[in-house]
Order: sequence, then C-alpha cells, then structure tokens
Amino acid sequence: MSPSIDLNADLGEGFGHYQIGNDAELLSVVSSANIACGFHAGDPVIMRETVATASTRGVAIGAHPGYPDLMGFGRRELGASPDEIRAYVVYQVGALRAVCEAQGTRLRYVKAHGAMYNRGAADPTVAAAIAGAVRAVDPTLVMLGLAGSALIEAGRAAGLQTASEAFADRAYKSDGSLVPRSEAGAVLHSIEAVEQGVRLARDGRVRAVGGRDLEVRVDSICVHGDTPGAIELIRALRAAMSREGITVTAFAP
Repeated sequence: MSPSIDLNADLGEGFGHYQIGNDAELLSVVSSANIACGFHAGDPVIMRETVATASTRGVAIGAHPGYPDLMGFGRRELGASPDEIRAYVVYQVGALRAVCEAQGTRLRYVKAHGAMYNRGAADPTVAAAIAGAVRAVDPTLVMLGLAGSALIEAGRAAGLQTASEAFADRAYKSDGSLVPRSEAGAVLHSIEAVEQGVRLARDGRVRAVGGRDLEVRVDSICVHGDTPGAIELIRALRAAMSREGITVTAFAP
C-alpha cells in the first residue's frame, strides 16, 4: 500500500471586495481547505462561496478560527483570556458549520489560525480552551494542530480525534516550533519548500534551522495560500510526491 498524505491550505481569506490568494485554483490542488470564519479574514458571502466550491470539488472543509483582528490578519497576539478564546472559537466554528449545512455539506475539522494557533501550540491552557470549544460545537470534528504540540495533546484530552500537521513553507526551530514570521528565512519558497514537504510526507522528518534533524508525525502538510507562488508550489509538491509514490488524500474525508 502506497503512503498517503493530506495537503491543506488556508482559504476564503478575502474580505468584501478584497481577495487574498486564488481560491479557485487552490481548491483544484489541495485535499483540505481551512476556511476563514470572519474574524481574521472572510465574510459570510466568501464563506458560502468557498464552502460551495470546496464541496463541489470534493475537498474536505475545515474551520479556521482566529483572533478578531482584521487589521493584523490574525497574526498579532492579543493576549485574550482562555474564556475569550473559547467564545471566539465557538462563534466562528458554529458559523461555518451552519454555512456548510445550508450548502448541503459537512464541516469536518478545525484548525486555529495565526497567533491563536501559535499560542495554543505552546500553551496548554489555551490549547484546552480551543479543544473545549471544538467539542462543545461538535465532538465529531477533528482537531488539526502542529505535530507534537499542546494542541494535539489538548484535543486528545478532550476526546476529539486529532490530526498532526507540518509545514512545507515554514522553517522550523530545533524544538519543533515554527520560526516566527518576523525573523528572516521563516517562510520557504520554491524548491526548498517542495523538498521539505516531500521529506515530511515520505520520511516524517524535517531539518531545523541550525541543522538538527527532527522526527515529525504528520497527517497533513500545509502550504499557506497567501505565500507568493502558492499554487505553483503546491502543484510542484504534488508532482514530486507522485514521483515518490505518495498519494494525496484528505485526512478527514
């Protein structure tokens, strides 16, 4: 049996007349879509359209809740309390779940966005707030989070099915966390990202900054939809995986 891996990307991250990334093309190359729920990006119309297109193309649909921070695209740490974070996640996941049901499809998983994701990956209390919110909305949802992080541990503790992700287009620190976007070299491009993605899928390993080789359990690989050349990168990654005999399929079909 050939190895398989999920490819996910962040989608629906426009707002009103503003568009970020090319969702139509991205939905032709990914197997799972993390759809913005209106706090860091997205709005009801974009949510509906992205869900409809994903459903038509057989792409698994996930909610991508973040901080209420349109100005900062959800990448600024707001210092919200765990209770506030729980409320934010319930609100956003519930909204996208309703949009899915109205479109005759189903929400499959949840992946926190940006600063909320990074904080939850490192802080067990915040991770527990996110997991508790997901379970409160729908205990059948899968929680997608950084491999080896507090998000995965909290999801399991809450009784949720979890899926571990790694990043083709982000550099890693030696402790398994991501290099902050504020630092040079945090975002990988072109051949470097393709090589990292293939190695993650094939070997479950990634080379951290400084040269340390890390073992990573991975169910899904993310390429950010707003990374320059994201579509070309994912197409090249899929082609490279095909040559390696790796099948791309959703982790939560």
